[in-house]
Amino acid sequence: MKFLITGAAGFIGSKIMQMLADRGDEVVGLDNINDYYDQRLKYGRLRENGFEQPDSNFEFGKMLTSTKWSNCRFIRMDIADKESLDTLFTSEKFDKVMNLAAQAGVRYSITNPYAYMQSNMVGFLNILEACRNTKVPYLVFASSSSVYGLNSKVPYSEDDKVDSPVSLYAASKKSNELMAHAYAKLYGIKVTGLRYFTVYGPWGRPDMSPMLFAKAISKGEAIKVFNNGDMIRDFTYIDDIAEGSIHVLDREPEAANCENNVPYRIFNIGCSNPVKLMDFISEIENAYGEPAKKEFLPMQPGDVYQTNADTTKLEQQCEYKPHWSLHDGIAKFMEWYKSDANPLR
Repeated sequence: MKFLITGAAGFIGSKIMQMLADRGDEVVGLDNINDYYDQRLKYGRLRENGFEQPDSNFEFGKMLTSTKWSNCRFIRMDIADKESLDTLFTSEKFDKVMNLAAQAGVRYSITNPYAYMQSNMVGFLNILEACRNTKVPYLVFASSSSVYGLNSKVPYSEDDKVDSPVSLYAASKKSNELMAHAYAKLYGIKVTGLRYFTVYGPWGRPDMSPMLFAKAISKGEAIKVFNNGDMIRDFTYIDDIAEGSIHVLDREPEAANCENNVPYRIFNIGCSNPVKLMDFISEIENAYGEPAKKEFLPMQPGDVYQTNADTTKLEQQCEYKPHWSLHDGIAKFMEWYKSDANPLR
């Protein structure tokens, strides 16, 4: 089986590429390695997967083969570059595609809206068109728990209405779901969208709370605690997220089992065990071995009070069951954070 993983220098994408390559699949990873956050993390993840050459001079369009797996390659490319993307799809003839490439971040979308339209809308359309034109039978794409927006019912279910986004990022992800459904209906492409909830672990994003909290403690700075700490998040360890995503890749939707006979479905993917923000901070403090200074602040624009995934459908249809506890996951994260493997330490 031959897979394309976009966003392969990202937190989730790099882990999925590693797991697929390790089990023997042929994998091509793609990423534009933008500077939304510190590129040292992205290059470090690539080196973890056997791509020894990547650095700030890594050229667009250059294909590398992993030194760890001969069945794993990486190319620097932007999904918004339609011509290059079409050439890649035509030459490689992928069996399955997983699109994780996107401009991430809720707060960043408030100050940089055009970045989201280019990557999350134009780029995703290019992926859909490339799948259609080269007859890729199955596409999995990253949506987000952010689509639930102002939904006050918890836990969040895939059957809930998601028409009240509170950020442009969330709106772009909901738009992706609608676009993908249209292509599944029009062209028979099998499609699954994954609404990811909060992910943490080694090599995580520096703009996410675990990295921000650990960095603040290490420097003796105050942690910014929004909504005065009264927030709840469905934190999920990276290995659980990656394994669940691969379960979805391995199990294609069949039109006969889908609504209106359209081979399209949406799954929540999370831990389904929400944690109070202050309890999460306590785990970070305990694992680091020092208490954190705290700066209590009001809710930020674009944030929501609570995220809580109902993962029943994913468990039933794809045999997904997270097994990492928060205590063990934070311990693993902090072990990595303190080690020389962390390029931002």
